[in-house]
Parts: sequence; C-alpha cells; structure tokens
Amino acid sequence: MKSSSQFSVDIVALGELLIDFTESGLSENGNRLFEQNPGGAPANMLTAASRLGSSTAFIGKVGKDMHGEFLKQTLINSGIDATGLVMDEEVFTTLAFVALSENGEREFSFARKPGADTCLTPLDVNTDLIKNSRVFHFGSLSLTNTPAIEATKYAVDFAKSNNVLVTYDPNYRPSLWKNEGIAIEMMKKHLKDVDIIKIADNEFHMVTGEKDFNEGARKLQMLGIGCVVITLGEEGAIVSVDGKIRKIEVPRVDVVDTTGAGDAFFGGFVNRFLESGLKINEMTLDNASEFARYGNSVAALCVTKRGAIPAMPTKEDVENFMKTRYI
Repeated sequence: MKSSSQFSVDIVALGELLIDFTESGLSENGNRLFEQNPGGAPANMLTAASRLGSSTAFIGKVGKDMHGEFLKQTLINSGIDATGLVMDEEVFTTLAFVALSENGEREFSFARKPGADTCLTPLDVNTDLIKNSRVFHFGSLSLTNTPAIEATKYAVDFAKSNNVLVTYDPNYRPSLWKNEGIAIEMMKKHLKDVDIIKIADNEFHMVTGEKDFNEGARKLQMLGIGCVVITLGEEGAIVSVDGKIRKIEVPRVDVVDTTGAGDAFFGGFVNRFLESGLKINEMTLDNASEFARYGNSVAALCVTKRGAIPAMPTKEDVENFMKTRYI
C-alpha cells in the first residue's frame, strides 16, 4: 500500500458531467422555464466531498461547446482538478431536462444520442490521477454505451491493480438502457471489484434480487464488498458491515429539489471515511453509522436548494446543522 505522502488527491471519479436543465416556473406566456444547472452523479459526489475538505479530481468527456466550457469552469470553481476532463469538438455535451413534482421528486429526459460522456475511450482515461488517489469512484451510467463501457472497465481494473479503494453507485435511469434486463446485467458487472457501494433502495432490489435488506446486503458482501450503504430517500439510509445492518434516520427539512441528494450523501460518507484514516477492513458498523449520519446531514442540506452542484453545502454548514439536529 502507498503511504499518505504518495497521494496527490483523495478521490477521483469517472463518469458523466452534464447540464441539468431544471424546471423553474413558467414564462409570461405560460411555458415552462428551465434553469441551467451543472450535474452528473460522479461530479455531484466530488463537489460534495470537495466542499467538505477532500481533494478531488474528475475524469470524463464533455463537448467543446458553451455547455462544456461552463461545466469545466464549474469543476474548477468547485475546487475539483479538471486535468482529466476531455473536451471533444465532435460531440455535444450531454443534457438532462429535469421536471419536478410538488414534493421535489424528479422526472428525467436526456439529450444523449450520443452525449459526450458516452464517448469517453480508454485512451482518454488519465491513469496518473487514479494511481495517485486514495479512492476511485464510478457509477453505472458510464456502462450504458460503448466506448464508455470499455473506458470504465479499463479505469476500474487500473485502480484495483494499483491498490486504490473503489467505490460504486449503481444509478438506474430507465430511458438510458435498452431494457431492464440489460441494465441489471451491466449494473452488476463490476460488483466484485467494489470496496464500498452506495445504492438506492429500488436499485438494491434490482441488483440483488432480494426484497430483504439483510439478505441482499449479505449477497453483496459475499462478493467482497466491505461496506454496503443503501439510501432510502426521506427515510434515511441503511449501512451494512460484516453481515450486520443498521438504519440511520435523516433529519427532516423542507424539500425544494431532491436532485443530487444521493450524491451529496455519498460525498459526505466517503469524506468522513477518509478523515477517519481507517482501512476498509477496519471499518465497524458503528463507524459506518457515523459516516452515514454525516452523509444524511449533507443530503438534507442539499435538498433545501435547487440543482445539484450549486446546492452542495460546505463543511461549516454541515457542522452547524448537525449541532442543531444531534445531541
């Protein structure tokens, strides 16, 4: 294993960086207005971790267009190393249009046929960033289309061969997959390579085939996953370590927009894990519970604002919030 002095970055993430055009009221003519917000689950997660004090870097592809330039600057403004971001003149930056229900839940429509994020190739992957990181993070949306599928495999294999801890977020968006069967197959593809998984409850049932959280978490841990974290939306999260599980409640807040909530949670969770200095095989259920409690607080603050990246709180915000919610 590398000593701490050999790391140049805490977390490097690979995947989609896109524009979330989030519904934002009506025009004078009664037409829906959409606000340009930077997003993409891996980038959201990095932003959360970065604002909490982790050093971070991003690997991915955007178009060399107005949206791509905006996203690159957003990474830089968020303190995220953008040297792994490729800007391609041949493809457009991926766009997602997000409609919100009255309770803040989302409906997605993607402009991604193809989008720049799906066009990442193995040659585009900056392996120096991965080699010199403590954590490599990826999600399943980079497994929807080739060549990003091959680029993701290359990056995961490289991380494992260099003893970098791997975290994973299976992220199911039905419109981006040919069918549910293919989605499940690809979402399960790299499970054996993962050290910590963050998975939403609906995706958990898809991936494990189990309704019972105990049984499903046990299945994942038998594959070698050291810590399983299941997000439950407004119900909080479940953590599982060594075959034991515990539910962690989330503080109640006035919800404005749930976009990026799971990413905010996991950015907080991984940041707290890294701050602990623990190795994955040293993590206990109590440790994981504390990390999840912190992550829940990050997510709770995130959903009180619009957008994903713009809504990520600072470390001071989270600490002040927790002082008022936990004794």
